[in-house]
Amino acid sequence: MSDDYDILIKFLTLGNSGVGKTSLLCQYTDGVFNSRFVSTVGIDFRVKKLVYKFQGRSRRVCLQLWDTAGQERFRSLTTCYYRESMGFLLLFDLTNEQSFLEVRNWLEQLKAHAYCEEPDIVLCGNKADLEAKRVITESRAREAASRFGLPYLETSAVTGYNVSYCIDLLLDMVMRRMEIAVDRAMSPITNQQDKEKLKLHSTNNYRPTHKCSC
Repeated sequence: MSDDYDILIKFLTLGNSGVGKTSLLCQYTDGVFNSRFVSTVGIDFRVKKLVYKFQGRSRRVCLQLWDTAGQERFRSLTTCYYRESMGFLLLFDLTNEQSFLEVRNWLEQLKAHAYCEEPDIVLCGNKADLEAKRVITESRAREAASRFGLPYLETSAVTGYNVSYCIDLLLDMVMRRMEIAVDRAMSPITNQQDKEKLKLHSTNNYRPTHKCSC
């Protein structure tokens, strides 16, 4: 464990190419927007350190924000990072119908490759500043998010609108999951039947882990 933080959290951004994943992360970590579009090749990451307060306790958190390429040819490369990530930002472009339709496919990939079948995900409709070019209404996006069981936010990497909030929300979800897991691990199992149920549950949900060789 590093001396300058207490916990390391890894988030992964997903979504079609051009939805603004890199721009959103740059806005969050550096507070800047680069108008020149450069498509991410493979995978990249950014880092931000912060103090997170939860239930009266403060923790120094190091956020690793992984930025994935959205192109189909990079999918086999980027999916190996899914299992190592604790939370996911799934982006689509409010001005691009196809990027919105692809949300279902991204969720199916997450279900297949993430650390569990129901990982923590925040759905973001990006480019909210381009209101005149919008093709996905807020009500339509919220209906889809509700159907998928996801929190939904509209963001703008240009203005910074909801950029910090969407990552803070995801961090809250992940930290709460971790606290629940710790509480369960600390609770004694006094009933033999509970022990057998836990053993069976662990066996049924075992998924082998392996590190990516890329």
